[in-house]
Amino acid sequence: MLESIHLGPDPCERISSDAIKALAYCCPRLRRLWMSGVKEANGDAINALAKHCRQLMELGFVESDNIDEVALGNLSSLKFLSVAGTRNLKWGSVAQVWSRLPQLVGLDVSRTDVNLSAIKRFLSLSRNLKVLIALNCPVFEGEVDRNTMHNNKGRILLTLFSDIVKGVASLFADNLESVTDVFQHWKEIRNGDKNLDEVVVWIEWAISHSLLRIAENNLKEFDDFWLTQGAAVLLSLLQSSQEEVQERAATAVATFVVIDDEDATVHCQRAEAILCGDGIRMLLNLARSCQEVLQSEAAKAIANLSIDSKVAKAVAESGGIDILANLAKSTNRLVAEEAAGGLWNLSVGDEHKGAIAEAGGVKALVDLIFKWPPSSTDVLLERATGALANLGADEKCSVEVALAGGIHALVMLARTCKFEGVQEQAARALANLAAHGDSNSNNAAIGQEAGALEALVQLTYSQNEGISRQEAAGALWNLSFDDKNREAISAVGGVEALVALAQSSLDASQGLQERAAGALWGLSVSETNSTAIGRQGGIAPLIALASSDVEDVHETAAGALWNLAFYRDNALRIIQDDGVQPLVHLCSSSNSKMARFMAALALVYMFDGRIDSAVPVGPSPSSQGSSKSLNIDGVGRMALKHVEEFVSSFYEPQTFNAAAATLVPTALAQIVEAIRIPEAGHLRCSGAEIDRYVRMLRDPSSIRKSCSAFALLQFTMPGGRHAMHHSCLLQKAGAARVLRATAAASTAPIQAKIFTKIVLRNLENHHEVSS
Repeated sequence: MLESIHLGPDPCERISSDAIKALAYCCPRLRRLWMSGVKEANGDAINALAKHCRQLMELGFVESDNIDEVALGNLSSLKFLSVAGTRNLKWGSVAQVWSRLPQLVGLDVSRTDVNLSAIKRFLSLSRNLKVLIALNCPVFEGEVDRNTMHNNKGRILLTLFSDIVKGVASLFADNLESVTDVFQHWKEIRNGDKNLDEVVVWIEWAISHSLLRIAENNLKEFDDFWLTQGAAVLLSLLQSSQEEVQERAATAVATFVVIDDEDATVHCQRAEAILCGDGIRMLLNLARSCQEVLQSEAAKAIANLSIDSKVAKAVAESGGIDILANLAKSTNRLVAEEAAGGLWNLSVGDEHKGAIAEAGGVKALVDLIFKWPPSSTDVLLERATGALANLGADEKCSVEVALAGGIHALVMLARTCKFEGVQEQAARALANLAAHGDSNSNNAAIGQEAGALEALVQLTYSQNEGISRQEAAGALWNLSFDDKNREAISAVGGVEALVALAQSSLDASQGLQERAAGALWGLSVSETNSTAIGRQGGIAPLIALASSDVEDVHETAAGALWNLAFYRDNALRIIQDDGVQPLVHLCSSSNSKMARFMAALALVYMFDGRIDSAVPVGPSPSSQGSSKSLNIDGVGRMALKHVEEFVSSFYEPQTFNAAAATLVPTALAQIVEAIRIPEAGHLRCSGAEIDRYVRMLRDPSSIRKSCSAFALLQFTMPGGRHAMHHSCLLQKAGAARVLRATAAASTAPIQAKIFTKIVLRNLENHHEVSS
């Protein structure tokens, strides 16, 4: 026959008084009954327990609504009673009735509205009471004088403001000062006193339950409690001999350390308290347990604590990454889910990515995607995919992800999973895998994966408040650096989708704006796509984004407009859509040298003489829809004046004149250091673009000549990602002769002459390297 029944922690709302009566009839040997969330336990039900369960020594009605407190006084065999969190108790009668329970040793009234008068009655009237637990009792705490409230006649009162460790230790320790880990201390000194052992075991059970509930409420008013003693008590409970207590303590640690679930923010001082108390070792020991519930809760605590960088380092140094990688292979979904969460958090920085890969974590995470089908929440898939997204940002790990089948797994999720969190992380993972350019083949491999590009294009239409759309646009941006991908994206509707995304992003997040503009920038490299972007209305939103005060946004939009302006029809549209002034503003005022540089190049493209001197521009406000004409020559002179000022901002007369007079390499090197724009080394020009810059070196306009020389200098700078590519294009175009002519021309501006000399030096260096 049953001797112990524990129903919870989920509310037992359907258990009626009749069910409790039936339980009493069927389980006469019942010694322990614990129920959570009972709506009602009437006098008949409790009297049935008193009549039929004469060995019942421990009873818990926690988080319950209506319990007949007077009938509880008939349970004369009770040693331990818990009503923690229970409502609607009449404390006047309760104190009088329960104080007469002859065997009562432990009473837990935590998280109730018990008052000071009732507490005093329990302590003074109960014959055998040893322990009264009253954690988080607002009414009592508001009435009591904490300085005068102390243990009465050897009875121990455990509250949030008393010293819990010393209070429990006073039951069995002579030297209280030497006891810090009270429950571990008890395990070590057990002296065969069965009654005392029962008391300590019950205290562990009751306190772990209440601390978990307090942690779940996550109220700021408990900060001092957690830091002064709560964390230490939890650490002690982690080493309990009761698995249920260990489980609740681990869950409480996982819960109390997090102060914001949405932003994954942890309370650093609480995390440090666990770290300093050797909590990481304890949790890792529990994670090695053969009990899956302990594995799950310990992994959850490790995962949450690892949001803190100091804890993450300690977890890694203590072998935690190997443990989590192994747990991720578990056949228990909850265990695998928490382990994946731990790997996700540990993979946020660069410090532990390599260790995760070495521990087999990459393969374990990829296997999770294939192993577990999507469920209603897909938390496991979101965590596994999020971890892969973080790992994919590392070049070596990105190769591991691809080798483990990660590209196929991620594309499958992007195509078929409807859970927004999974979609977001899958798109982010693909974006990161595609971000390594020519260093590996991931970019091309993603494009070749069936349905990958279509899925990402469709995600740009997501209604997920911009997050999935943002990550999808980021993936398409990175993928567009591959020539085949660029055209394939366009073929599956990418231009139309990204133009629509850019148009809808004007009031959206800065991240979405940047990625929408970036994806259009990537696609606009080809003439076909560039023309399509212009025809489908992509220029107007890019002009609006170029007007943003956010540096990353307007810099990316400037890059897209630079590419688009290469083609006459787009240049004309930029002018007609009032794009000149935003580009002039960027060229003159942006804090980003790259934004100023690309805005200057766009303006030079637009005003290189290809457009007629007068063009219609927009509807005139005063002419009821009729267009107005714009004097291109006047606007062009104004725009080129700002381009000249931009180029001249890199001109230092003394240094340039000295370099022109001596041609000493060190003098040119000094200029290079001063005028180099490091980010410009990532820009890649086509043969047609290089040809145009070479032609502009012959342009009678000193502004276009200087700007062209400045651009070629930036594109060929040693160490630039595409410097060798540009040098080869210049050699094919026969640029050396034009460069030398410019450098020697007496009429050329000194800036143009020095810039072209540096370009010639760059070409010579690249030739030496290649040969």
